[in-house]
Amino acid sequence: MSAQKRRFLERNSAAPTFIGAGSVIDGNIRGPGQFVVSGEVYGDGEIEGDLILAANAVWHGHISARQAIVAGEIIGSLTVQGKLEIGFSAVIRGSVSAQTVAIANGAIVDGAIEVTSGEPVRQFDEHREKPELL
Repeated sequence: MSAQKRRFLERNSAAPTFIGAGSVIDGNIRGPGQFVVSGEVYGDGEIEGDLILAANAVWHGHISARQAIVAGEIIGSLTVQGKLEIGFSAVIRGSVSAQTVAIANGAIVDGAIEVTSGEPVRQFDEHREKPELL
């Protein structure tokens, strides 16, 4: 998978919404644009834009997003309309559905994986210098 295809979120020009490390959100989250999560969320997420879940982030609940990169932990399901990249540090305990799915070697998905495009799940080796920062 080329770097250009894996960097689909870098094209977004709007200012993202951040949930910082050490923050805890108790409740559902809904909103447009990109969300960057480094903290902990207890609730469902209806993200109309893209999601970046950093390596130190934990989300308890169902998440839907346009596209996503996951390096942290999800305890619940994840539905993505487009591309989903699961980094090597990711742990997902629940079902995953996306148009295309790429999973780094070392990632854990404990649940069903549905690829809505019919394409196979792509596996890759993580080559980022500092993937924990995502």
